[in-house]
This record gives sequence, structure tokens and C-alpha cells, in this order.
Amino acid sequence: MAQSSIEWTEQTWNPVTGCTKISPGCKFCYAEKFAKRLQAMGTENYRNGFKLTLHPHMLNKPLEWKKPSVIFVNSMSDLFHNDVPEDFILAVFKTMNKAHWHQFQILTKRPERVLDMNKKLCWTSNIWMGTSVENSDYTDRIDVLRKTSAKIKFLSLEPLLGALPNLNLKKINWVIVGGESGLKARPMKPEWVVEIQEQCDEADVPFFFKQWGGKNKKQAGRTLNGRTWDEMPQAIVAA
Repeated sequence: MAQSSIEWTEQTWNPVTGCTKISPGCKFCYAEKFAKRLQAMGTENYRNGFKLTLHPHMLNKPLEWKKPSVIFVNSMSDLFHNDVPEDFILAVFKTMNKAHWHQFQILTKRPERVLDMNKKLCWTSNIWMGTSVENSDYTDRIDVLRKTSAKIKFLSLEPLLGALPNLNLKKINWVIVGGESGLKARPMKPEWVVEIQEQCDEADVPFFFKQWGGKNKKQAGRTLNGRTWDEMPQAIVAA
């Protein structure tokens, strides 16, 4: 388990590393840069750089962590990548089902595969399922996510690359918004963020503003309309 600097989670767990780009939000993938850096440092789990790699020895790790935590699953990959075997995905779910004292957050740009596997997956209440949407060309991912049986469904609108004026937030339990960071970061307009926050307020959906991003994300900060927005969905802890 690694302590995470990602504002909306606490820890990360990576039974899979590596991925491939499928949409504009992937262009300057932070995980790709980080994986190559860890490969250069000789970190065993990143021996293949950002090539998709399974790590069976990591599967049962959360069962060893007794302190309840919010855990981002595969921060360095996409669990529902087409090259991840179905049996491996089911093994990850089995661990999450057993580790009922943790809250697990899964994020994918491939919700179609989640839906394809939906009836095979054991959706215990401690598993949060999310999808990424960077602009209006990819809002169909939300419709697919909505059809799954996950108890908590969330959206990661980051890096936000365009306006999303007509979000359908029915059956969505949480929305995260964030701008891209790094030397080549693409800009995010304040009016896009305000519009999303207002839609969340109207739909009574918790809103989390991660960052403005840019070349210096720390300097840009993460306040919106004079305050920080750290709203979270109500965790449902299995007995």
C-alpha cells in the first residue's frame, strides 16, 4: 500500500500497472511518466515500464492492511483494460469483497467492459466504480456506468478539456473535477468548473474540486468561488 498524494483518496493498490491511450485525456498521462521514472530507478513492479503488466503477488495485499482506508485501485493502470484477463479482474474483486473494512475506488475509461462483466462481478457496497470523462465527446461513458450494479458510481471529470453543460447525474453518487497539470497542460476554463458545480448542487450530488492544474498546480491551488470543495459520497461499510 502506498500513501497517496491524490486529494480524493488515501492509499493506492496496483495489482496491474501499465496501460494504452484511448482518448484525449490520456495524452499527457501522469502514470506513464511515473512508471518510466520507477523503471529507471529499478523498481521491480515497473520493470516493463508502462507496458501492461499483471502482479499476482499484489492481489491479497489489502487483506494485510488492517486499518480501514479509502484505496484507489490501479492508479497506474486501468483494471478493465482489454488485455487484463477476466479471471484476474474477478480475483481483484474477490479481494475487495473480503476486505470489507476498506473502501475501494476503481476508475476506468472502458466502462463498456465493466458492463459486459457486470453480472459476473460481486458488487459489495465497499466498491466504488467510476469513469473518466474529459469533454462532451465522451459523456456516453456515463450512460454505460449508470447501467452497472455498483452501489456507488462516480465521475472523474479530469483532465477537464471542455464544457459539460448537460450532465445527466441520475444514479451518479459523486463528481470529481480537475485541470491538467504539467509543462504542457491544456487549459481549463473557470466557467466549465462552475457550471459543473452548479449541476451537482442542483442534483444533490457531492462535488470534489481537485485542482486548477497548469504548469504549477500548487501555485494555482484548488479553491473555487473562495472555498475548497471536498465533498464525498457517504461510504457504505459492509458488516
